[in-house]
Amino acid sequence: MIPRHLLIAVAALLVLVVSMGIYLRHMRRRAGELEYSATNALPVAPPASGPTETVTLYVADDDAGILRARSAQIPLPGGRQQRAEELLRALLRIYQQPGAAHPMAPAADILSIYLVDPGGAVIDLNAPFADQHRSGILSEQLTVNSLVETLAVNVPGIHRVNILVEGKKRETLAGHADLTETFDVTMVVQASNQ
Repeated sequence: MIPRHLLIAVAALLVLVVSMGIYLRHMRRRAGELEYSATNALPVAPPASGPTETVTLYVADDDAGILRARSAQIPLPGGRQQRAEELLRALLRIYQQPGAAHPMAPAADILSIYLVDPGGAVIDLNAPFADQHRSGILSEQLTVNSLVETLAVNVPGIHRVNILVEGKKRETLAGHADLTETFDVTMVVQASNQ
């Protein structure tokens, strides 16, 4: 016969093992929830300050395969660089709305825009902008043309634009649109009008 104190010790250890299993399962589930919420968090940009102005945003429409000029009232800061960034973020917010005609990932963002004299601009996109962009020649080219035209029309003096991803040159946006070239604003506007 097994001594009573040994039975109690085995039962206590069994209860401890089951309790630890339940606790471990709970912690794994919680870690998964935290990881999920961290990867789906939207970037939070500081609110723009400055007078509200009417601007023209060139919004892509995938079904029609064109850019549509859309007027918008947005607050714009005084500096050219900050103004350019806020313009493209306003455009991006349109693309991130549910049911957008040219949908983009919620995590897509404009990291910065650098204005280079004379007449140059560099748009620096974050990795989710490119990594989660819909692949396709038309979709990618509409995105590039939309960014370039919106920037050029609303910030005077920009004649050419380069696009980077996370501060580095990238061959394509999502497999098709060539990002290694410098985009001439006049050529982009002519291509969009056709």
